[in-house]
Amino acid sequence: MKLNQLKEILKANILTSQISIDIEINNIIASDLMSDVLNSKTPAELLVTGLTNNQVVRTCEIAGIKAIIFVRGKTPDEETIKLAESCKIPLLSSNLSMFEACGLLYSCGLGKPKSEYGTGSDPL
Repeated sequence: MKLNQLKEILKANILTSQISIDIEINNIIASDLMSDVLNSKTPAELLVTGLTNNQVVRTCEIAGIKAIIFVRGKTPDEETIKLAESCKIPLLSSNLSMFEACGLLYSCGLGKPKSEYGTGSDPL
């Protein structure tokens, strides 16, 4: 699914300028712990987070994440936005909670593949 479609679904605002949001997104990660993002075994193309500091952008740069959506209406400072623009990482902000945003993204098919759940009845 394209990031510009996800923008509409999450009713998000674009915070960066002159960066295309016509990006294919297949996997997401939602976390406020950047160590979890770096240690994720599944590569993600979109980070959903409530953190707004420049370490979020640096983490995404290292992890190869293509875009960031901030939840709860949070917006980063101008320095972080400029860093994201220099790294060509689009930043978006949604007023939804992380739970609501992840639920909508999952319902759009961006959840974990069923084949990774294992054979038991409990998906965890």
